[in-house]
Amino acid sequence: MILVASSDPDPGSPIMARTAVTYSKLVPNGRLTDPAGTTIDSTLVTNGVVIDAADPEHTLIRVTNSAGGAKNVTVKAGTGREAWMAAAGDVVSSVGASGAAFIGPFTSARFQQRGSKLHVDFESGTTGTITVFKLPKAY
Repeated sequence: MILVASSDPDPGSPIMARTAVTYSKLVPNGRLTDPAGTTIDSTLVTNGVVIDAADPEHTLIRVTNSAGGAKNVTVKAGTGREAWMAAAGDVVSSVGASGAAFIGPFTSARFQQRGSKLHVDFESGTTGTITVFKLPKAY
């Protein structure tokens, strides 16, 4: 048997330098000043976003769309053994022109990428912002 090492977490797929977007943590029994979010520019549209150390069941994504028409945002189905429901496919959400949408929470078994990540892609021409919120765990 020959084992081949690969730095690509999904061999056979194009390697994309996704932009990391960090969580804005919601505060239980408290408040969070509305974060500005990360600007969706041509780099994010081309390469997509990665959410590292993702907790899909406690992840809520807000996307604002400043484009002149509705644009789709895609949360990619996962890869690897942890994503045993990935065959259900991606989730594609339309965000209206000059509007906003909240997407999530998500099921780990469907959306978690190898290495505890989530991947988000944008339709060509999307402009606006993305903010990733981490919902607090019940206690």
